[in-house]
Amino acid sequence: MKQTRLFVALFFISFFLQAQDSTQVEVPKKIYMTQSLGEEAHPVIDGILDDAAWNLVEWGDDFIEQRPDENTPPSHQTKFKIVYGQKSLYIGIRCYDSEPDKIVKRLSRRDGFEGDWIGVFIDSYHDKRTGFGFIVTAAGVKGDVLESNNGSNEDDSWNPIWYVATNVDDEGWTAEMRIPLSQIKFGNEENQVWGLQVMRRYFRDEERSVWQRLPRDVAGFISEFGELHGLKNIEPQKQLEIQPYTVAKMETYEAEAGNPFRDGSDNDITGGLDAKIGITNDLTLDLTVHPDFGQVDADPSAIALDGFQIFFQERRPFFVENKNIFDFRLSQSEAGNTFGSDNIFYSRRIGRSPQGYPNTFDGEFVDQPNNTPIIGAAKFSGKTKNGWAIGLLESVTAQRQATIINGEGDRRKEMVEPLTNYFVGRLQKDFNERNSYIGGIFTAVHRETLPENLNFLHEGAFTGGLDFKHQWNNRDWYVGGNFTFSHVKGSTEAITNTQQSITHLFNRVDADYVSVDTTRTSLTGSGGNLQIGKIGNGHWKFESGATFRSPELELNDIGFQRQADDIRHYTWIGYQTLKPDNTFRQVGINYNHWTAWDFGGNHNYMQFNTNSWQNWKNNWQTNLGLNYAAVDYSNFALRGGPRLRQTPWVSFWNGINTDNRKKIRFSVYHEGRKAVDNSVKSYYIESGFVYQPINALRISAFPSLSLNNDKLQFIDNFDDVNGSPRYLNGKIDQRTLSMSFRLNYTINPNLTIQYWGQPFISRGRYSEFKHVSDPLAQTFEDRFVQYNQAQTSFADGTYSIDENLDGITDFSFGDPDFSFVQFRSNLVIRWEYIPGSEIFLVWSQDVTQSGNPADGLLPSLGDNIFGQKPHNIFLLKATYRFVL
Repeated sequence: MKQTRLFVALFFISFFLQAQDSTQVEVPKKIYMTQSLGEEAHPVIDGILDDAAWNLVEWGDDFIEQRPDENTPPSHQTKFKIVYGQKSLYIGIRCYDSEPDKIVKRLSRRDGFEGDWIGVFIDSYHDKRTGFGFIVTAAGVKGDVLESNNGSNEDDSWNPIWYVATNVDDEGWTAEMRIPLSQIKFGNEENQVWGLQVMRRYFRDEERSVWQRLPRDVAGFISEFGELHGLKNIEPQKQLEIQPYTVAKMETYEAEAGNPFRDGSDNDITGGLDAKIGITNDLTLDLTVHPDFGQVDADPSAIALDGFQIFFQERRPFFVENKNIFDFRLSQSEAGNTFGSDNIFYSRRIGRSPQGYPNTFDGEFVDQPNNTPIIGAAKFSGKTKNGWAIGLLESVTAQRQATIINGEGDRRKEMVEPLTNYFVGRLQKDFNERNSYIGGIFTAVHRETLPENLNFLHEGAFTGGLDFKHQWNNRDWYVGGNFTFSHVKGSTEAITNTQQSITHLFNRVDADYVSVDTTRTSLTGSGGNLQIGKIGNGHWKFESGATFRSPELELNDIGFQRQADDIRHYTWIGYQTLKPDNTFRQVGINYNHWTAWDFGGNHNYMQFNTNSWQNWKNNWQTNLGLNYAAVDYSNFALRGGPRLRQTPWVSFWNGINTDNRKKIRFSVYHEGRKAVDNSVKSYYIESGFVYQPINALRISAFPSLSLNNDKLQFIDNFDDVNGSPRYLNGKIDQRTLSMSFRLNYTINPNLTIQYWGQPFISRGRYSEFKHVSDPLAQTFEDRFVQYNQAQTSFADGTYSIDENLDGITDFSFGDPDFSFVQFRSNLVIRWEYIPGSEIFLVWSQDVTQSGNPADGLLPSLGDNIFGQKPHNIFLLKATYRFVL
């Protein structure tokens, strides 16, 4: 009841503040009138605006500053012209600069967005939600983004084929673009009207100026575009591209004596095909056969002690492009802390490492596959002129078998991953003059008949959802939400395994509303999210809502879900300045709170937060946040044991970034957390630099250190010790040290060398073993019974516990101390020898070792990396992109 009153009070306070601040004046839309080239010769794309074709149209000019000081004259003006032919759009841009020798021409890979740049953004659907961005730097580096959800989602993996050149002269610099109409989606009306925005970054002052005024307090980006008129009788172009590839691969590693599968090296040559077929101008079919992702960066090293899976970003191009269409997040919020990464579709489930391992006997060797090949995949996606966003994805991954050989040379095979079909269907429809949408998603996973050793997998998994959003008052206000369901089926072993997994934990001993049913062969769950907010028009913004996921909700066959059994309320209120002053370019202050229950009615969580971010006049950026968790209970900390009270805690975070315009810039970020009774203390710090001595070279290094001290860290559960269960915990002293190092050398915009390396060590030492006896006790020391030295013995890597000191071991467990050491690196040489066609040379290294937990961090890191033979992977990949 208190939470309800608090929510209502905050809502009305926020509403009052919005009313006091509603001073926004509607900005009139500018119109640029283009013209067909007709019989005129098409401009030559050389960066020099001397072609006669440019005389056909007038300049679009009168740019206005967008930041830092919105609605004031920019430091230097910009102007542009647009003409078109039957196959392409041509854009010429003049960026004035009184000191052309100071124009910053930093080089980078595509989508680097370094230094001075100019961007043209086109809403060819004119739906005020979707845009195509074409950006070029003064150095001639291309960038392109696919904007969706009114600019709140940007996909820079979109790589259309287009042509651009730049030139610096006495008046500043110029850019000349040719954008094939096949790369833009639009309807077939005789007279087209497109949304248009042109934005310039003036690097020296870190200033943005725009053709169509863009106030800082508007609710979106694309809905504020001006308009492009004069497009007549242009025909939508159907895209057809085919890109075959071939890969030569060699691996070297430490040979294992006697193991015929680990002789020290492997070689392979493979090939495949990617294709992009325009079914209509709006909708594209992407196909891939035996795709290769060898040039993709390795995941950073990470280790988690809470038992939950770690979320890694998708990096594979086939799945990244147009990912916004397939996105369906369960409970994303402005407030955060609502499991915002959970998604019905998590593409990294496709092509994962095999989930099974064969049964073996002593003296046998195993050839265990490292990955599951994707036999083929097809993706049909796009958005139509009348507001339908469509996404269909179908993928089949191969059956994988491990090969086992014994000392006599006998071989056998066991399946470790079944042949699996993955399907995703996504649909959204805009209506109400594009101010509202409603959509749905459906996914299905089907596995072939499973052998006994893979009975823990689901035979089938189905998920679905409906989502909606309605905006009003010039899109300043919105209400939105979604509803999700899941259904998994399989053997009794598979469903029992799901019920007992850390996501669900139906085996919790004190939960009378869930229980493990070992006879079940299916599980059905649901979830949802509902929110209301205000995002535009004034200094004040807010969002408040509630989300739930039932205990049975299970998405992890094709989605990502950390935990179920949660009902959560959240509120965010934010204030930001709109004009710079003598100290700041802009400042924001936020307040958040969250509170959560489980489906048994237990109040498990209440946390409050305030934070602020600052962009200083010298372009330094800082932030600071403070948290207080007044209530914190965990249904998961004891992994099936009872609900555990966790002591109220406070935490902070703080970051400092120096001016990113400088050749060398520094940053530091640190955060800490402390329970009020000192039962938990943690601290993390990352600091580093980026150095760009010349335009072509960029070096960065970011070391980090993490300290974790927890007096109640879970170790294991024992069912029956002297007639009752034991929930074994201990004190952990964990230290994690890593450093991410990058070197980028850009010979020219189409030829780059990139290196990434990360040494990583995480060491944990356990002591003060104890079992939880009263998990809900008010005082920390009353929650457990600690074993003394007389009750604890250690020999041959095993701890033995004699609780009643009768000389008989009551239970034992392996030494939980650990030292995980890893070094990963990637060296990639990329050459785009013609637009869309590339050659990659890749060298990847991996050293993974178990160190001695008794050693120090640095000595253990050095001993387990230097002098060890790494796992090397050498790749040569060549692609050729046919545009038909």
